[in-house]
Amino acid sequence: MEALTQRSKPVDRSPMTWLERIYLWNIFKGMLITFTHFFKKRATIKYPEQTRPFSPVFRGLHVLNRDEEGRERCTACGLCAVACPAEAITMEAAERLPDEENLYREEKYAAKYEINMLRCIFCGLCEDACPKDAIYLSETFAPANYSRKSFIYGKKDLLIPNPVTNKEEYDIAKGLIEKKKKKS
Repeated sequence: MEALTQRSKPVDRSPMTWLERIYLWNIFKGMLITFTHFFKKRATIKYPEQTRPFSPVFRGLHVLNRDEEGRERCTACGLCAVACPAEAITMEAAERLPDEENLYREEKYAAKYEINMLRCIFCGLCEDACPKDAIYLSETFAPANYSRKSFIYGKKDLLIPNPVTNKEEYDIAKGLIEKKKKKS
C-alpha cells in the first residue's frame, strides 16, 4: 500500500481559469490535429478503379483443375475433405463406366463436390493434401453475395474451362495456376 501512495500524484483541484473554462485551447489543438490529416496520404482507395496489390502468398477462391484432354483431375479420394480443418468440403464419389480408350484412367470421380465458402478459412491444406494437383487456391477473392446458399460453390462453379471446347479460357486459367505454382 505504501508503494502505491508513493507513485501516485495528487490531483490538481484548483479552480479553472476563464480561458480554460471556454475550452478554446482544446478546440485549437483538435483543429490542428484535423488540419494535419489533410496533408497525409489517404488510407482508402477507390475500389472499382483502383486495386491493392495482393501478397504473393495470397490464397483466394478454389479452382478444380482439368488435364489436357479436358477430364477432371479429381479422383474423389477425399484427402482434401479430411485435411480441411473447417470441414468446408463435401464430396460424393462415383464410378466411371469402363471403355476401351480409358483402360488406365482413374475409375473414380467426384460426382458431387461442394465447398462452403462461409466455413472456409483459406488455409490451403486442401491444396497441399491433393495427390493429383486437382485443387488450387487462385488469386481471386470471394465476391459478395446476398444469400447463404450462394456461398456454397458446386463443381460447375469450381472447374476451370474445358481445353477442348474453350481453349482460350483454359489457357488463361492454366497460366494463372502455373504462375501461382512458380511463386510458391
